[in-house]
Amino acid sequence: MTSGLLFAIVGVLLFAMGGAGVLLIDHLLRRILAFNLMGSGAFLVLVGLAQRHDVADPVPHAMVLTGIVVAVASTALALALLRRLHALTGRTQLPEVDDD
Repeated sequence: MTSGLLFAIVGVLLFAMGGAGVLLIDHLLRRILAFNLMGSGAFLVLVGLAQRHDVADPVPHAMVLTGIVVAVASTALALALLRRLHALTGRTQLPEVDDD
C-alpha cells in the first residue's frame, strides 16, 4: 500500500465522519466543525490521489491550497452567523419548524 493510497483512505474516512456529524448533530458549532472535518477529508483525498509514480502533481496541491483559503473564509462567515444567532435568540440550535 502506497502512502498516497493511505492518505486517500484516511481522507474518505474523515469525510464520512464529517458527513455523519453534519447530518446527525443539532448543535450548530459542532455542525460547523463537522463540516470542516469533511473539507479536511476531501483535501486529504486530493493530496493522496495526486501522486503518480512517486511524483507529486502540483495542480491538485494548488487546488487544495485554494480550498483551504475558501474553507477558512466560509468557517469565519459561519461562525459570525452563529454568533449573531446566539446574540439574537440566545440559542445555538436552529429553531424547530412546525409542519402544521
